[in-house]
Amino acid sequence: MTKLSRTFGFRTVDENEREQRIRRVFEAVAGRYDLMNDLMSMGIHRLWKRTLVRLAAPRAGQTIVDLAGGTGDVAALMAAGDRTVAVCDPSVAMMQAGQARGHDHVQWLAGTGEAMPLAAGSVDTITIAFGIRNVTRIEDALAEALRVLKPGGRFLCLEFSTPWAPVRPFYNFFSFAVIPRLGAMVAQAPEAYTYLVESIRRFPDQRSFQALMEQAGFAEVRYRNLSTGIACIHVGVKPAPAAAKA
Repeated sequence: MTKLSRTFGFRTVDENEREQRIRRVFEAVAGRYDLMNDLMSMGIHRLWKRTLVRLAAPRAGQTIVDLAGGTGDVAALMAAGDRTVAVCDPSVAMMQAGQARGHDHVQWLAGTGEAMPLAAGSVDTITIAFGIRNVTRIEDALAEALRVLKPGGRFLCLEFSTPWAPVRPFYNFFSFAVIPRLGAMVAQAPEAYTYLVESIRRFPDQRSFQALMEQAGFAEVRYRNLSTGIACIHVGVKPAPAAAKA
């Protein structure tokens, strides 16, 4: 089990308290979540998400789930009338903020990363953007993604990661000195953005998360750094069942 399952930022909490605190975070910031993302990343998060969508390569006839999809910005980039695209998120407040924007061809499902309301082997592609840090148990969420994917289906995870060493001093200053103040001024939720910064530091680095995906059973796991490793996309494939021996 990763260290994240019993933490809230730098605090040690039990799993139930972690889940409740994270739910409250997203209820508090739902209305200004996307604005804060623009301010914190100077709009770069939109480029990262477009890269994620290009790698996902949504196609006609596919069933695609954006896990922890919140307000639906990633799902909207993948949606079209010839495929099924759904946001699956535990925060009703976040999904309501997204529904108010009228995203066409996007469905909305209430569910956690560890328990998606989907049949086994029913999904072609799962994306998750900046959400895997917020599940209660990462290993269980990876196992659940593997369960609902079809053989050959892909899991694509965009998450903050460990930047290159020369960048870290500037990145750390901005993270700890600027982001919580932005959260206080714009979203009126300083605790939420202190949690954000601290949870990023708790998250496994690129190779460690690759290993977690491989341990969960994903094949062909690879990753691509974005913006000197500040963010990273990991991709894994659900392997086909082993052929029965004669």
